[in-house]
Amino acid sequence: MEIICSNCQGKFKIADDKIPPGKSASFPCPKCRTPLTVNSEAPAPRAKVPLNEIDTSAYNPTDRPFDFVEEEGKTALVCEQQPLLRKTITDTLELMEYQITVADNARDALKRMRYHVYDIVVVNEDFDTDNPDANGVLIYLERLGMSVRRNIFVAMITGRHRTMDNMTAFMKSVNLIINTKNIEDFGKIMSRGLTDHLAFYQIYREKLKETGRA
Repeated sequence: MEIICSNCQGKFKIADDKIPPGKSASFPCPKCRTPLTVNSEAPAPRAKVPLNEIDTSAYNPTDRPFDFVEEEGKTALVCEQQPLLRKTITDTLELMEYQITVADNARDALKRMRYHVYDIVVVNEDFDTDNPDANGVLIYLERLGMSVRRNIFVAMITGRHRTMDNMTAFMKSVNLIINTKNIEDFGKIMSRGLTDHLAFYQIYREKLKETGRA
């Protein structure tokens, strides 16, 4: 359900399953700390469904990447299994005010991307694979439709390619290459890559408008 703070007008979303039907919950606004109260309507009576007609493959609320997501917030998915690299990446993204999801493995990452289009995906080419050229997360992102893919900034962490190698980035269908030797400068490199990315697509969108395709 969507919640709007009466004080700062911030918009937020909270999973419906977090509040029992017919109950209420109170919590502070994540932006201004104003107390908010949410009431959950009791469900209408439903006819019983035979057990053999229940679809056990239906959507599971626990698959959602966030319990509470600010609608206007930026989100990032981190696919990195090396603890030191992962900490540097997540600490930097937190400073950049991204809401972060850390994937445990490739299957977890793919499941989460089914339900949310992340603003940023940071993925090590060795993530959950012995063959960096067969990385499941990178293959999934490469096969996304362009209308979705161009809204995701993909940074690939690697130990075999040089940082900001544009030709390799093009060949790998990612937006930015970051070598593990330069991970301490992750914030600076990401900021530069994001700036270039936004500048490119600003021109792209302007051209679409000029040709009447946007």
